[in-house]
Amino acid sequence: MVQEGFKRKLTAILSADVEGYSRLMDDDEEATVRTLTSYRSAITDLVQQFRGRIVDAPGDNILADFPSVVDAVNCAVEIQRDLAERNSELPDNRHMQFRIGVNLGDVIEEEGRIYGEGVNIAARMESLAEAGGICISGRTYDQVANKLGLEYENLGEHQAKNISVPIRVYRVLSYPGAAAHRVIQAKMAVQRKWYKAVLVMTALLVIGAVAIWSFLLRPAPPAVEPASIDRMAFQLPEQPSIAVLPFDNMSGDPEQDYIADGMTENIITVLSQIPEMFVIASNSVFTYKGKPVKIKQVSEELGVKYVLEGSVQIAGDRLRVNAQLTDALKGHHLWAERYDRELKDLFKVQDEITMKIVAAMEVNLARGEQLDSWLVNWFKTDSIEAWSHATKGFSTINLFTEDALRKARKHFEQAVNLDPEYAFGWAWLAWTYTLEARQGWGKSPSDSIKRAIELVDKAARLGENQAGIHTLKSRIYQLQGKHDEAIAESEKAVSRAPNSSRAHIFFGGQPALWRKPLW
Repeated sequence: MVQEGFKRKLTAILSADVEGYSRLMDDDEEATVRTLTSYRSAITDLVQQFRGRIVDAPGDNILADFPSVVDAVNCAVEIQRDLAERNSELPDNRHMQFRIGVNLGDVIEEEGRIYGEGVNIAARMESLAEAGGICISGRTYDQVANKLGLEYENLGEHQAKNISVPIRVYRVLSYPGAAAHRVIQAKMAVQRKWYKAVLVMTALLVIGAVAIWSFLLRPAPPAVEPASIDRMAFQLPEQPSIAVLPFDNMSGDPEQDYIADGMTENIITVLSQIPEMFVIASNSVFTYKGKPVKIKQVSEELGVKYVLEGSVQIAGDRLRVNAQLTDALKGHHLWAERYDRELKDLFKVQDEITMKIVAAMEVNLARGEQLDSWLVNWFKTDSIEAWSHATKGFSTINLFTEDALRKARKHFEQAVNLDPEYAFGWAWLAWTYTLEARQGWGKSPSDSIKRAIELVDKAARLGENQAGIHTLKSRIYQLQGKHDEAIAESEKAVSRAPNSSRAHIFFGGQPALWRKPLW
């Protein structure tokens, strides 16, 4: 006869508590309770958004569990980022900082509560974390190490209460652009300030008041190591120059990479059409995708003054975007913005980021009104689903295989079916037929070109005088052997998008492509 036992499960456990809670309560009980209530509500919302649940919340402690360990760590990072921003609005002595521990372990579940060794280890991870920081167990690290855009510091083995075997412990770190970076960076900045304060006091005793006064008045070091013009691989352009690094996908789901990539591509494309700017092409910046590079490195390797980095996270119908613009030569951030919107506002967020880049770089637009036109007429669609299909199609067609072409065409067809006014979708649908004719993948090159012309004309009516339209027309004329018309269209494309690599490639390659028509 099988005896009825407790329900057991493997789960990811998040344990959190407030560092210095007693001090805060002693200083001002009512203010502490109000802050704790607000922060606990914020944490609860985030736990639910990452598909977890609050198990218990006694005093200043919070215990939650998640079916996915990736969600648990992502949630911990987002909690620390969110609370760091909330703390920035409070006086320094009223900051409420949580320590968070995450463990993947087997637990007993009874009436909604969880017990056992897995919980104990999560609590031990929490106790080892610094204020505003996160520590995870070795089992957790093994599952998330290659799945999240984070870095980790190995803290070695530690003993947990009532557990005989030492537990491997890792501190969660981050690189610029990832959600937790500002929390870690702010904490390290505070530590550096304390260290310098000690040096100052020592200097006061040794070298006297005059030298000390000079020391105290010197400017603080920049937050980012500045780039050197002398070490740049390319000459720095006279006009404002920028590299837009690929936005990080912070969802933990590789299937959502296209959202971050699509946002990056859109921002680059719009900025590329501003003659007063120098913008690095997407094929160059995407070589940095998924790599923890430094701003200094990017600036010197690409020859630019400004670098934009960011991250994108989709949780249900919520969109979270972090963006940060850095002056690489001066080594400081010009602005950093966090957007917490509904998913339907994705395009508005893209526009806001683009406009703020232009403003922060102090670009004097000779045709400022055209930026709004580019934003409105080319990428715009009211359908997130249509944009998703177009973005997936754009990524797929760049594989340049016949199978990829067919798949990309289906995506573009779905995009324009969802939004018949979507110029970008129609234009790239036309590109599929142009490429089909060029590679000989269709039954009849002439039929493919005829279809491409019909589609590009439709895209032109919807997207007005976009550089992409002229580039596409130039390619079609090339294939027809109409070289004068092809050159004229290429000239229009380059004049309207002086930073577009695609426009320059087709313009520069005109003579090499002169030949008889394909049919």
